[in-house]
Amino acid sequence: MSDRPAPTGALLRATAPDRLPEATADHLRRHFAAERVEVLVADLALRRLAPLLDTAGAELDPAALRCLASQRPSTGSGPTGTRLHLPLSCWGERLGVLRVDLPRHPDPEQAEQLRSVADELAVAIRAADRMTDRYRQAQCLQRLTMAAELQWDLLPGRSLGDDRFLLAGQLEPAYDIKGDHFDWALASDRLTITVLNGAGEGLDAALLTVTAVNAMRNARRCGADIVEQAELASDALHTRYGGGLHAATLLLEIDLVGGWVDAVDAGSPHCMVGRGGEISQIRLEQQLPLGMFGEARYEIERFRLEPGDRLLVVSDGVHAAAPRGGPTFGESALFTALRGTRLQPATEAVGTVMRDLREFHADAEPEDDAVTVCLDWRR
Repeated sequence: MSDRPAPTGALLRATAPDRLPEATADHLRRHFAAERVEVLVADLALRRLAPLLDTAGAELDPAALRCLASQRPSTGSGPTGTRLHLPLSCWGERLGVLRVDLPRHPDPEQAEQLRSVADELAVAIRAADRMTDRYRQAQCLQRLTMAAELQWDLLPGRSLGDDRFLLAGQLEPAYDIKGDHFDWALASDRLTITVLNGAGEGLDAALLTVTAVNAMRNARRCGADIVEQAELASDALHTRYGGGLHAATLLLEIDLVGGWVDAVDAGSPHCMVGRGGEISQIRLEQQLPLGMFGEARYEIERFRLEPGDRLLVVSDGVHAAAPRGGPTFGESALFTALRGTRLQPATEAVGTVMRDLREFHADAEPEDDAVTVCLDWRR
């Protein structure tokens, strides 16, 4: 190091939201003698990394992709010395990778300082995302449909976690989403998760989803439980569409201390629990999809998680996928895919399930979009 680094957080807060990568690179060159710096952001499907500084195109840097998947820093040989890959993540949300080329291997103190720089940059990018299009443009490897644009703006993120749990969700196809959606919110020891399968196609389906999700958020932010959230959303949809369009939705509220799960099953998303080496479906009583009838009323069912359990929710675009009219993915391949992910963290497991779903379709075009949400309860 040429001199003691200034606090990175203060530096980034004083930087324009679209200039965070440049400010970080200058900081690393000045204080760590970095020879080359690249900020790589993950694309929407979490399969490629797009550079923000040398914007030649998306990269298939295997070490960077491994860092993104494992969320662990790695050190290897670089063009002229040592190359570091540092995960960019914020509250469990995997944003990308910071790649730094140094003339020599960092000592433990320097390595810790570099990890702190990556952490500060991740928080800054997450905060700046609403104030500049730069990071979203890099994430999109092709143009989004209008429906997909609405859906991605509505999402809470792609992962969330702390020492109690790790939660992840994934939408497919990333660039042409119709009406499927997931949402979550953490409040003290309560975690609310919703998975929604909206009716219709294209922009109509997206607008239906926007209405339902915002109605549930409105109720939740006023302190309402999941029954009231479901009822407000159902009334809003019925008022708008008169029962012509509706949204099959699963609402869950999880006690992160005791493991109790309150559930309202208002449609088609399926809920499963992985315990040890076994996967079993949680059988819930299906109630009316949101918006099908006016003044619909809902009831809570309860089940309990045990420490180390994995909770999985999939939309009908996953469990009911039946390319060319053959067996459904849920009947023939879903449980095998879920068992195969048992040793992966939730953030990797959702991608593996979606990859298996794409392979299941082979050359057939999916008839529906798909959602997978995975929660690991660590307690």
